[in-house]
Amino acid sequence: MTLMEHIADLRNRLLISVIVILVGTAVAFYFADDLIKFLSAPYCSALGSGGVEETGDGAKCEAVLNSPISHITLMLKIALYSALVGTAPVWLYQLWAFIAPGLHRNERKYAYLFIGIAAPLFLAGAVLAYFVVAHGMEFIMLLASQDFVILLNLEDYLTFFISVMMVFGIGFEFPLIMLMLNVIGLVNAKRMLGWWRIVVVVSFIFTAVFTPTPDPFGMTALAICMLILYLAACGVAFLNDKRKGITYDDDGLDDEEASDIGSSDVDLAADASIGASSLDDDDYPGEPERRGRFGRRAEGYDDIT
Repeated sequence: MTLMEHIADLRNRLLISVIVILVGTAVAFYFADDLIKFLSAPYCSALGSGGVEETGDGAKCEAVLNSPISHITLMLKIALYSALVGTAPVWLYQLWAFIAPGLHRNERKYAYLFIGIAAPLFLAGAVLAYFVVAHGMEFIMLLASQDFVILLNLEDYLTFFISVMMVFGIGFEFPLIMLMLNVIGLVNAKRMLGWWRIVVVVSFIFTAVFTPTPDPFGMTALAICMLILYLAACGVAFLNDKRKGITYDDDGLDDEEASDIGSSDVDLAADASIGASSLDDDDYPGEPERRGRFGRRAEGYDDIT
């Protein structure tokens, strides 16, 4: 296709994606109140009260909002996020259909594989984030004074909850990125496994900086899951290297161990092939400058050697 045809194709696919997301948002808006109650369950549980639907003898979970229309805005936001997740197969396909014609067959095969793995990993991270937030809210409430009633801003709380789910989902994708580098040949499995110390430090730094919860439970849970997934990625990388016929010829040396140059069996000073240079003054007749540069030898070695 020409450039204008590519742009028209991109416009049509973006239009389809936007329409699908808008329809999904309208459908999700109907269930937005139930989704808000589901996401608020860890907060209500930490307060020790009943669910938000309980009335009469049951306790009611209370939260505050900034303005009279905040509840509507919050429902629209939750509906949009839900639509983005629910309609992901459609708009991801539109994106893929635009990119795929420019890829080779083996590149498309690997792309299908990684997309198929990335989605469950992100979902697993989001599920783990739900339990981490539940434990985090309990930890926060334990530190709170008993002389005060804690009422959270519902909009800020749900924004916080969604950010935790995003961080955990992205964290679960890190081992997949390393495996992708192995598949395209940038790193081998042995080198990946040799980086385990760096991966441990980076994982805990990432979770400490980007995990919104102040409790150590969330940080530790995400870091341990990232390390387990990284070890699994190293195992798959070893199998991939074996399939490619890649061997690790290192003479039994550790990654951080330097080879002993002094123990070499080759005596460079006594090697006749190096000691007797083939560059002689007679090789450059009529070229005194080249004889001066290459013909002068000191202790059996010319300047280049």
